[in-house]
Amino acid sequence: MDDKLTVATVLKPQGIRGEIKVKVLCDCAEDLFDVERLVIGDTEYEVMNVRGQGDFAYISLKGVFDRNAAELLRGLDVLAYREELPELPEGTYYIADLTGCKVLTEKGGFVGEVVAVTPAHTDVYELKTPSGTLAFAAAEGVIETVDVENRTITVNEKRFKEVSV
Repeated sequence: MDDKLTVATVLKPQGIRGEIKVKVLCDCAEDLFDVERLVIGDTEYEVMNVRGQGDFAYISLKGVFDRNAAELLRGLDVLAYREELPELPEGTYYIADLTGCKVLTEKGGFVGEVVAVTPAHTDVYELKTPSGTLAFAAAEGVIETVDVENRTITVNEKRFKEVSV
């Protein structure tokens, strides 16, 4: 597993003192409140302050003192160290941990490999299969187990066929 996870994308500078506005890729901005370090581009920054809620956060970074310095970060991904992020609730996983997992039926049949997960009310998984690409909604009863350590996701074959396209 990666020791850093992409948690946001820099949208723009906020004000004249170097604060940046980011689009949060976690469940909410509050997930970033206790993060002490962030990596943007090739540089690690000490976090001075985080505020915000929902999908957006405003972050002050040590060494980014004015609007011009903040402007240089526009469009870059924001990475956080996994150990600084809040513990996930049971049954919740980071997308980075799901990508690359093999999807198997409950009988052990190979379905494909997860190449992307689109977060939504019901997440949509995109798979690379032997016959091309396939997508399925993680609707109730589709996913039976997730084992990120062994990189496998087990699905109910009947329910999977009902929701896959």
